[in-house]
Amino acid sequence: MKSLLLTFLLLGLVAVLKAQEILPDGDEDYSGTWYPKAIIHNESLPSHKVPSKIFPVKVTALEQGDLEAKIIFWKKGWCHEFKIVMEKTNEPGKYIAFHGKKFVYIIELPVKDHYIIYCESTHHGNSFGLGKLIGRNPEENPEAMEEFKKFVRHKGLKEENILVPELSDKCVPESK
Repeated sequence: MKSLLLTFLLLGLVAVLKAQEILPDGDEDYSGTWYPKAIIHNESLPSHKVPSKIFPVKVTALEQGDLEAKIIFWKKGWCHEFKIVMEKTNEPGKYIAFHGKKFVYIIELPVKDHYIIYCESTHHGNSFGLGKLIGRNPEENPEAMEEFKKFVRHKGLKEENILVPELSDKCVPESK
């Protein structure tokens, strides 16, 4: 009886190890170009900071599962670019950015190649929350937008704060 139990345990261990060889480790490959499709904020974004144009985001996978995002934003008629390094945490889909001051969550949607990136922090005692619906291609996807609205409701945010800014693939400064 004892040897039967040991054989059973050993076969179970072999099956688990074999499954680990076949199945992916759960890390998503977020590298590549992502197209923001909608933005949500928790009313912490002043109206002069609400973007009228958005641009594709380029993500690069770094060592140990960290990510680097190259973001372009439009401010006062000019293009500005900066990089954000997001450090992987032990919690799947959760990253730390801005020297530990902000949490970034990457949430996979049931719609193929669509995610929500949601950033939370506190600044001077105020809570800050900003989310983006992103996809691998720039085309509108009503199903992904509906999932984004579900997320917005789940977070207790207002759907009327969803913005769909103009998506530009190039950032060209305005001529004066």
